[in-house]
Amino acid sequence: MSVLEIRDLQVSVKLPEGELKPILAGVTLTVRSGETHAIMGPNGSGKSTLAYSIAGHPKYEITGGTVTLDGQDVLAMTVDERARAGLFLAMQYPVEVPGVSVANFLRTAKTAIDGEAPKLRTWGADLKGAMERLGMDPAFAQRNVNEGFSGGEKKRHEIVQLELLKPKIAILDETDSGLDVDALRVVSEGVNRVKETTGIGTLLITHYTRILRYIKPDFVHVFVAGKIVEEGGPELAEKLEAEGYEHYVADVQQPGVATAA
Repeated sequence: MSVLEIRDLQVSVKLPEGELKPILAGVTLTVRSGETHAIMGPNGSGKSTLAYSIAGHPKYEITGGTVTLDGQDVLAMTVDERARAGLFLAMQYPVEVPGVSVANFLRTAKTAIDGEAPKLRTWGADLKGAMERLGMDPAFAQRNVNEGFSGGEKKRHEIVQLELLKPKIAILDETDSGLDVDALRVVSEGVNRVKETTGIGTLLITHYTRILRYIKPDFVHVFVAGKIVEEGGPELAEKLEAEGYEHYVADVQQPGVATAA
C-alpha cells in the first residue's frame, strides 16, 4: 500500500520581475494505492500547477505545506528521484525529444527506475505488447519520442509509459484533452488495465466528465482558485456535468491568489 499525502500545499510562480504570485492556496489531499481521485475545476483554477508542483517543475516555488510518498519528503527530492520513488506524470502537452527513439527512451527510463536494465529477451515483447494494447503501431518504437506524433498518439504513448514503468502513484494531467471518442476509450482502457494489474493510485485532472464515463473515480474534488472547495463521490461529477462550476467560482473569495493553468 502506497500513500501520497499532500498537506496544506501552497505554491507560487515567479514573475519576470522577480515577484512571487500565489497560485495554490493550501491543498490537502491523500491518494492511496487502488484509489482514483478526480480533480475537476474550471480553466485557471490551478489544477495543472498542482500536478507540476508534485512532479518538481522548477517554474513553481513551494511556499508552504508538505508532500510525502510513503513517508518520504517528495519536495526534498530532485525530479528524477521523484520518478524513482514511484511518481509518474502524464503531461497535458507531452514534449518531443528529437534524436531519442521511443524504444531507447523507455528502456533507459525502466533501467533508471528499476536499478537494472530489463532483459532484452523479454523487453521487446513487453514493449510491443504495450503499444499494441494502446492501438499504437509497434513501428513507432523506432521513431523519435513524440516527434511528428498526433495528439492522440502522444497520449497513447504516455499510457504505454505508465504500463511499462509501473509507478506507485500516477498523476494524469488532462489526459483526455485532444482525444477523439475512439482514442479516449483506448487510453482510458489502458489506465484501467494498469490499475487492475498493479493497484496504482491515480490522480486524474480534468475539466470534463467524459473521461469519467470510462475511468470511474472513487473520489471527486472540485478545485477552484487554488484549493479544493468540495469533495464527494462519483455523484459529484454528475452534479458538475449538470450544473457546471459557475456557482463555485462565485462563492470562492481569493484575495491575493492568482489563477493558473
